[in-house]
Amino acid sequence: MNHLFPIYLKLDQLQTLVVGGGPVGLEKLQALIANSPNAVIKVVAKDVCIALLEFIDGKKNIQLEVREFVEEDLWDKQIVILATNNPTFNDYVRELTAENNILLNVADKPALCDFYLGSVVQKGDLKIGISTNGKSPTIAKRIKELLEDLLPEEIDETLELMSSYRRQLKGDLKAKIEVLNAHTESLIR
Repeated sequence: MNHLFPIYLKLDQLQTLVVGGGPVGLEKLQALIANSPNAVIKVVAKDVCIALLEFIDGKKNIQLEVREFVEEDLWDKQIVILATNNPTFNDYVRELTAENNILLNVADKPALCDFYLGSVVQKGDLKIGISTNGKSPTIAKRIKELLEDLLPEEIDETLELMSSYRRQLKGDLKAKIEVLNAHTESLIR
């Protein structure tokens, strides 16, 4: 059973550290920026692939430091993503983040993670996160593709109309929810 609690973070208001500058680090960085283009990210890596350099070129919200990780890199960070292939180093950073209440994701090491980067379907303002509890990113990717095909392109227009309708409703929260539920019931039939 999947006991994960899905949340959506405002990464432009949090400090994120990515450690690792290879293809996996690039993949994690691309996922962060695709979902939160203004995310504030520091990347620390002793080796950096050309594709990562090209990706961050011109992005002022991403700071790159080409060097070894040091414990001070964690200062003021709320989220850390490790994209290294070094189990000893990963365990060391796991201890540091746990001591400092910093959320950690370690690429391809679910047991070390506080959170996972799931697949995301996005059409306009609609965003759906998909999790397999870290068991199969490939299945999550396939479900993402399925949902992208199923969701109509005009979903964003529907969201705008519902937002406008919601603002016009009077009454307490419970009354508004009842009206909105009745209004949207036909969408899933």
